[in-house]
Amino acid sequence: MARSQTLYLTATGFSDRETATIDSLGYQKVFSDYLSLQDETFLIKERLVNLGYIDCELKQLNKSNDSTYTVSFELNTLFKGINIFFIESLPPEVLAPVSRKIDKNHIAIDIRDLESTLKLLNERISEKGHPFATLRLVNVEKSGRDSLRADLDINKRSEKRSVDSVIVKGYEKFPKSYIKRYLKLDAKQVFNLNAIKAKTSKIENLKFATQAKEPEVLFTRDSTLIYIYIEKRPSNTFDGFLGFGTNENTDKIEFNGYLNLNLTNNLNFGESISLQYKSDQSEQKTFDVKTDLPYLFGSPLGLELGLNIFKKDSSFVTVAQSAKINYQINTGHKVALGVDAINSTDLLDSGVLDILDYKSSFYMMDYQFVETNRSSALFPIAFQAQLSGGFGSRSVENTKESQSKFVLVAERIFNLNDTNSIFVKLSGAALLSDSHLENELFRFGGINSIRGFEENSIVANLYSVLNTEYRFQMNSNLYAHTVFDTGYIENSTNGTKDKLFGFGFGFGLLTNAGLLKFNYAAGKINDAVLRLSNSKIHISLTANF
Repeated sequence: MARSQTLYLTATGFSDRETATIDSLGYQKVFSDYLSLQDETFLIKERLVNLGYIDCELKQLNKSNDSTYTVSFELNTLFKGINIFFIESLPPEVLAPVSRKIDKNHIAIDIRDLESTLKLLNERISEKGHPFATLRLVNVEKSGRDSLRADLDINKRSEKRSVDSVIVKGYEKFPKSYIKRYLKLDAKQVFNLNAIKAKTSKIENLKFATQAKEPEVLFTRDSTLIYIYIEKRPSNTFDGFLGFGTNENTDKIEFNGYLNLNLTNNLNFGESISLQYKSDQSEQKTFDVKTDLPYLFGSPLGLELGLNIFKKDSSFVTVAQSAKINYQINTGHKVALGVDAINSTDLLDSGVLDILDYKSSFYMMDYQFVETNRSSALFPIAFQAQLSGGFGSRSVENTKESQSKFVLVAERIFNLNDTNSIFVKLSGAALLSDSHLENELFRFGGINSIRGFEENSIVANLYSVLNTEYRFQMNSNLYAHTVFDTGYIENSTNGTKDKLFGFGFGFGLLTNAGLLKFNYAAGKINDAVLRLSNSKIHISLTANF
């Protein structure tokens, strides 16, 4: 069986210096056939031209022996720069990225950057609505000892292109307001394919849709059609947990829990509705419903409405209502302005424990930032922050008192490597007032705040909580973590200032039903002894449908 002969190539210049320059190119020297060897000689010349040896010549290709060939080049003058003059003027924003030396009618660049500069110029011109534009240098001539000058000829081939229509494929009922307001794709905007791809990639940040593939363009004689490919995905969530622990007084096991239902984009409007009901062993009940209507009537503004009802056994009931107008700055940032109105009723009508009938109202401003991590089903949120603040007043009978309220929640995952990460969450709130009532204070504690304590068992007019977890991801569906929480509270109604601590461990398991979380934690206040008998076990399940 015949074997193909291996061929070798040696390239030389007319001097040792020229040969060293050619060797610095790192050209290919071993070939399996003569045609490939010949192609490499032309490639060497092309690379020499790109270095600035515009007049280099391929003198001869000789066969030294049966398997070795020698090619010789004469490099001639090394040109270091080129001045490119414009036959047609170009806007500054097109020229700025390609050269620091820009005049009204020409640019000066290093000859080594010529190819990349022309490519970049072509991209910039294409982004201005001329996708079929071609560039070429004409009237090239020497200008000085080691420089060139040339004219830039631009053939745009057609009039400036603009987008005539955006067509959705796959999820045809995708909200039109999101195309215009969220993706910022609109008819009559200048056609720029790179910008369109960047905009449609924002679909991945939506809870209810995903991009099936990159957008495509259909050019006709007189129109430009953009096709974007979107798939609807399940975005409703059901979240609940069951908690149980030993009652310190009765030594009996007690249960508590909550249900949290989030409905998103069921009307193909991008709307969201959340409903939460919580009941715990302290005979506290919470009913909370919120709705977010984005891009109302096709405008850039959205509407948020909320209703919260809290009942503390037979002591009091508080009803809080909110209405806000929001504006989505971009995919991550959103701001809102609105009002909160609160009405609380003393059910005992006794005036004890600083529980009184009151009404309060606040003018609020909210800010929210969310950075998603679509590649991880276990940790879908990489970073988020919510800051809310407002000023208002509280009325008790005929007494009116100025107040201000601030709430902060921020969390982030710090990835150490593919399997190890650290989760940090900071939350806090403050109600600033000359005096406080028991039934207007913040209530927290439990799996979603400081673990190791009963749900809503901690009452304060000022608090801060730091949650930390070291997470070890065993596979794509399972991770284990530590629990270390710490907090600080102030309660002006009883004059207490306490430090809180929570210790424990847990795991998260992605099942067919959803994300199952288990937490075992024990909590303590100040320097009290940590008692495992007071520990809490929390189980929660978040299901998508």
